[in-house]
Amino acid sequence: MAEFPGYFRYCLNTGKLVLLAILVSGGVVLQILACALYNNWWPMLTAITYVLLPMPLLFFAGSERSSLFSESDSSWVNATKFLTGASAVGSIAIPTILKHSGVIGWGALAMELSSFFVFVFAIMCYIRMNDEDDYSTL
Repeated sequence: MAEFPGYFRYCLNTGKLVLLAILVSGGVVLQILACALYNNWWPMLTAITYVLLPMPLLFFAGSERSSLFSESDSSWVNATKFLTGASAVGSIAIPTILKHSGVIGWGALAMELSSFFVFVFAIMCYIRMNDEDDYSTL
């Protein structure tokens, strides 16, 4: 991307940020619609796991994000991987358990799971954007 002028690279990077904002907003809207359309606010329990999901990464991983994607001997990195994975499984398990117990319906379950996958896609796009490092000055 070095052959493009600075203003063009800036527009592309701004477009990527707008895409991330739209994805996260869409995930939040799906989360709220899963509750509001069916007049049942139990699926909002999943929002707790969305808040808890990045906490181990923020507290234990530090600035070594490459160590999260590789095999390491650090017990802190292993604890971070475990707690993040447990929270991610909880994001899928909570609506599934609520559906199994008859608290929510199929529509709310589908919206909750689609909200989770939209959030995961947004996180993957964010990680991909950070790997490119095109956010330099013009």
